[in-house]
Amino acid sequence: MTDNKRGILAISGASMAIFWSGGFIFGFPGVMASYWQDLFHVGKGAIGNILFFVLAAVGFFMFFVGRWQEKYGTRAMITIGASLSGLDMFLIAHASNLSCLYLWAFLMGTASCFVYIPGLTTAQRWFPARRGLVAGIVNFMFGVAAAVMAPLFGILLSSLGYVWMNYVLAVVALLIGVIAAQFTETPRTTFPQSGAASGAADPHGLGHSLTVSESLRTSSFWFLWVTWALQGAAGIAMVTLSTAFGISRGFSLESAVILLTAFNTANGTSRLVTGFLSDIIGRNFTMSVTFLAAGAAYFVLPHSQSLAFMAILAAVIGFAFGTLFGVSAPLATDCFGLRHFGAIFGLVFTAYGFISGVIGPSLAGYLLDATNGNFYVVFAYLGVFCLLSGVFIRFVVPPHVAPRWLPQQESE
Repeated sequence: MTDNKRGILAISGASMAIFWSGGFIFGFPGVMASYWQDLFHVGKGAIGNILFFVLAAVGFFMFFVGRWQEKYGTRAMITIGASLSGLDMFLIAHASNLSCLYLWAFLMGTASCFVYIPGLTTAQRWFPARRGLVAGIVNFMFGVAAAVMAPLFGILLSSLGYVWMNYVLAVVALLIGVIAAQFTETPRTTFPQSGAASGAADPHGLGHSLTVSESLRTSSFWFLWVTWALQGAAGIAMVTLSTAFGISRGFSLESAVILLTAFNTANGTSRLVTGFLSDIIGRNFTMSVTFLAAGAAYFVLPHSQSLAFMAILAAVIGFAFGTLFGVSAPLATDCFGLRHFGAIFGLVFTAYGFISGVIGPSLAGYLLDATNGNFYVVFAYLGVFCLLSGVFIRFVVPPHVAPRWLPQQESE
């Protein structure tokens, strides 16, 4: 089998494995939020904490998975993640209290780490010249899964009931995920023995790969970290806010889910589109424009009354959220190289895991409870996060390269 075909199979396997994590994380809580509120007799704040636990797991495990994949390989990591994702659905089928629900969320976040970082790593190593495109493909499946699955979750809930719905999802996700993982090998790239040293040459033509400690000493790493904290919060908050906002405007659950579907459709689509575009027009410009557009959408959203217009605005926010995922990975390898990509990108994810969940869905849920459902306040501060992210991302550049609007001598 040619290397090109093996690379395509690896990307296909990673994409199929990550599909289920994306559906369960970005779609399941939004559809099930009102059901869980009634089941456990809690408010929006308690349900918003679901995503906090998902992201806490991401923040904790993403770095370690990045390290472990260098030792055990991507296939082993993705097999673990796919298995955990499927088995976790058996747990949620019998959740009897909020603690069980939060445990499900933490385990699902953990499972996504074992699939996401290895999937991006194998994709970029197979096709280093088209890193934006191939990372976008994997990210596309991660994001678009919820748009496909969210309506299906609602149908399965009404037709099979809560317990059997989760049984079916568990079996299907487990089988497809584990089988797909077996195709996700990484090409045998030979890094120089000096690779652990400062400024090691990168065999993928990316200049020099920085070590983790070297990356932490760059301003680019921290601007990317802050961007993930803010834009990540603004994006992930819509997973639970979109349906709730639609219901607050008098629409039925079935109609309100359209907002979540629009968000997730754009979230998935943009990962592929902007990943491809970033190879052509630049990563920073692509991300900045979409983040600023999302900020504007957040400011307009609470003033809208039409379901169709709300869906368009939710899609703009979802598009920016997908861009964050789709373009950040190749931007990180532009700046820091591929050798230690998993570990470095895992550290970037600590912002998403430990900060975004708190200032995004959790804070938004408690503010809604405290203000009797006042979405104006919530959408305003999330909009500010997007605008700040649109500025900060312009400062994420390879070492010794100044942002384009700064005088050239400042990069020397």
